[in-house]
Amino acid sequence: MKRRDLVLGGGVFCWAGLMGKSQAIAGAGLFVPPEEGPHQRTFMQWPVNRKVHPDPIFLDMAQQTIADIANTIADFEPVTMLAAAQDHGDARAKLSANVELWDIPTEDLWCRDAGPIFVVDGAGKIAVSHIQFNGWGEKQVNRRDSQIAKRVAARLELDLLPTGLHGEAGGVEQDGHGLLLAHESSWVNDNRNPGMTRVQIERRLLKAYGANRMIWTDGVWGEDITDYHIDSLARFTGPGRVLINLPDAPDLSDPFHAAAIETHEKLVDAGLDVEVIPEPHVRRVKGFDFVASYANYYVCNGAVIAAEFGDTETDEIAREALVRHYPGREIITLNVDPLGEMGGGIHCATQQMPDL
Repeated sequence: MKRRDLVLGGGVFCWAGLMGKSQAIAGAGLFVPPEEGPHQRTFMQWPVNRKVHPDPIFLDMAQQTIADIANTIADFEPVTMLAAAQDHGDARAKLSANVELWDIPTEDLWCRDAGPIFVVDGAGKIAVSHIQFNGWGEKQVNRRDSQIAKRVAARLELDLLPTGLHGEAGGVEQDGHGLLLAHESSWVNDNRNPGMTRVQIERRLLKAYGANRMIWTDGVWGEDITDYHIDSLARFTGPGRVLINLPDAPDLSDPFHAAAIETHEKLVDAGLDVEVIPEPHVRRVKGFDFVASYANYYVCNGAVIAAEFGDTETDEIAREALVRHYPGREIITLNVDPLGEMGGGIHCATQQMPDL
């Protein structure tokens, strides 16, 4: 499959411009700013639960990977790691002094899904738009993780705005300028929102994000724990711009490949500027269910933190694409294979708090 190169204009985004455009869409209401806007901090979660991670060696690897990501981001912006007080000693041994620890108990590491979704308005008000996490449809223990967004909002003394939805922020991609993208499988699903139609869910998602338009594609039901989160496939890199990670030789008998091709076609048909980057051909981890997503990166102040998979050619293609899409930012790549073995990536493990 050929890559479709995208020529980008401009340079580093201006926050005032982002605020103006987004606020014009959302009116007087609250909205989620684009990820590439300025951050006050990044939130992350410390994995500890032995039901989720029964192998102590792998749990140590997962913790070290989370620490590596946190320590890297902390060179560019403040990082707050959420963990129960009794877990702070083990976490501090792996974390740099630049990473702050809060006493908010956790089970697993997926802060994109369990953490707070911050919304802002033009007057400088911040609140938490609350989509209730339920362990991806009660597929995983979530006694602690389902309370994280509420506990962070309480500690920050922010309003918690209920949406009436169960789900995860990793299941919806947003550009901060009024457009959302999602797979139906992660939302129109009885394990999260039983009895709700797509129209009802869309209405609530648009309100939750302060957006006015949404693109849906089918996705894949029941083949992975997330029901195919969109943030491992396609990411908005600015208004009307998308970076999507596709296999060079898709196997249409593979439900994930077929769903990915459908998503790509719908994005192109919608008139968006879409650039395709290939999945790695060579990987350190060979497992069938390993998530090798270049799209699952995180944008922080002054940098993009992305994965490398050990394929010299495709690692470089992905890095060059990020350079084009995020001019003026440092591109840092990390080996985060333990996250891929768990079905996620760097974006899944992070959640930004915007800075006004």
